[in-house]
Amino acid sequence: MEIQLGKLKILQTPELGLEQYPVSPEVAAELLYMAGFEHHDLQGEIIDLGTGTGRLAIGAAMMGAQRVFGVDIDERAIALARENALATGVQVEWIVSDVAEVVGQYDAVIMNPPYGTRSPHLDVRFLERAFELAPVSYSIHKSSTREFLKGVISKKNRRVDGLRSMSLDIPHLFAFHHKKWQKVEVDLYRIVS
Repeated sequence: MEIQLGKLKILQTPELGLEQYPVSPEVAAELLYMAGFEHHDLQGEIIDLGTGTGRLAIGAAMMGAQRVFGVDIDERAIALARENALATGVQVEWIVSDVAEVVGQYDAVIMNPPYGTRSPHLDVRFLERAFELAPVSYSIHKSSTREFLKGVISKKNRRVDGLRSMSLDIPHLFAFHHKKWQKVEVDLYRIVS
């Protein structure tokens, strides 16, 4: 899975204001393993909020999810996600939309949302929307926000049912990146009602 996800294209000119940091193939594969194999949550209708170029959505489709939706506000990201899905031969329904406008009920949400570093609490906005759309959510967040996010999750009558820490390697995409790869410590959450 990790090798296949590593072949997918990413945006070469991401927008900093949208915090378009790509999820690494390693972290994406781990989140999908957690959701699909450990908890069997990728069997129904799955939605990837802030899908970017589609790594998580495509991975969920590869793992046999019945129906997968990928939502992103950036048309360029969705265009690349479509190319990626075509290259891997999976079916994903791509939607250009703000997450606030997404409607419906899903079996699970998967996401690598903005971390809220450029737009404060954007990560919380994504979490709250995920809670409205599905009974279980899988989400990636900076480890440094763990205690704050646990409080947010608890206040929304949800609970963290699984938490795993990893290092996420982000390629040099922005001028403020000084190294070829930037390491960010992240937490992978399984959140249930």
